Amino acid sequence: MRSPKTAAGLTAAIATSMLLASCGGGGSDDGATTGTLEFYTNKAAWEPDFDELNAQSDADADITLNTTGYSDAAQYDAFIKQSFRTDKSPGLFTWQTGPSLAELVDEGLIAETTDIWTKAVDEGWIAEDMRDAYTFDDKQYCVPMNIAYWVMYYNKNIFEEQGIEEPATWAELDAAAEKLSGAGITPYYQTSTLFTFPWFQQMVAGTDPELYNGLATGEVKYTDPRIVAVMETWRDQQDAGWFSDAGSTVDPAVGLKQGDFAMINFGSFFNGSLDGAGMVSGEDYDMFVIPATNPDLDKTPVAVESGPLCVAENSSQKTLGLSYSEWWMSPDAQTAWSEARGDVAFNPQATVADPMLEELGTTVAGEGYERYDRYYEATPTPILTVALEQFGAFIANPSDPMPYLEAIQAEADDYWAEQE
Repeated sequence: MRSPKTAAGLTAAIATSMLLASCGGGGSDDGATTGTLEFYTNKAAWEPDFDELNAQSDADADITLNTTGYSDAAQYDAFIKQSFRTDKSPGLFTWQTGPSLAELVDEGLIAETTDIWTKAVDEGWIAEDMRDAYTFDDKQYCVPMNIAYWVMYYNKNIFEEQGIEEPATWAELDAAAEKLSGAGITPYYQTSTLFTFPWFQQMVAGTDPELYNGLATGEVKYTDPRIVAVMETWRDQQDAGWFSDAGSTVDPAVGLKQGDFAMINFGSFFNGSLDGAGMVSGEDYDMFVIPATNPDLDKTPVAVESGPLCVAENSSQKTLGLSYSEWWMSPDAQTAWSEARGDVAFNPQATVADPMLEELGTTVAGEGYERYDRYYEATPTPILTVALEQFGAFIANPSDPMPYLEAIQAEADDYWAEQE
């Protein structure tokens, strides 16, 4: 469940925009429970996957998606927000969890899905703790489009040639990196654009999940000595040559295949990219849950990326969108989605086509693991924007981390001051 600061927090500009939106148009719900549902998504590349599900949804629920995909995130966000002012509010659309979802919920723009969640949890279709990212004032909004666990992929041939087993502790992971580096093999993939946060996320949450969560709520400063220590460790690892060329334009899946690096920290949807690059799951590549940095933690933290499917409150297809959302939570829907998308399913009763992904889902659902929201969704957007830039600059020029952290904290100070 979101923190009080996040719940209250809207910048003046966003508040004004959303207020106008809530006072705008919107069609009356036509009450249809079957038919063609207009679906908008910021994941244009996934259109074929959604289209592949139409046969299943048509057979099970008599609903077919008419998908419109956007590849430009800013253009998509602007379109969705503008649509709330018109009679074209989407019956179903993708969004992101965290503060950006809270903004829409606070303005009454999103249809409630509490009944859908209650049924899904009661049926054993989804874990109870998955509600948290979708809960606002004890009510649920939207449903998970997907979940992805951020894990470590590795080139099996390289590990076997070097006699390296899957690390079970952070010390063993460090030892593996040292051995690889000593053999002239770059241990890890890294980039200075967009996905600049995974290693920071991993080490902070693996040190102390509460420390990590504190950054998302403003209770912990980026200049906190514990955060500085994490950044210094990261710098030392970069100085040791543990990371790939951050400016490389080689596709990361291809890079792993050809041995540009031995490991890559990525979401579990990466299976599809590796398969597309010609690597065989379980033969050419494998994965493991990254051990906690702090060996004294009771549970191993695992980053979870969860993108929501939402229904606009004032959409003429509200009932149809909610009907599809209920079907989406079912085992049949999630089995079809896992097969189409090549990723884990949030429904434990679904059948996962890839044995590796099935094992991952079972493992992370175990008692020894603790799930936390990925940094990209957990961090308020204005802070995230600056943080991604600063992490990228740090990756490109590993040096004293304090100037980078001070720049992020300056933005954080401004953001949280506006929420008071």
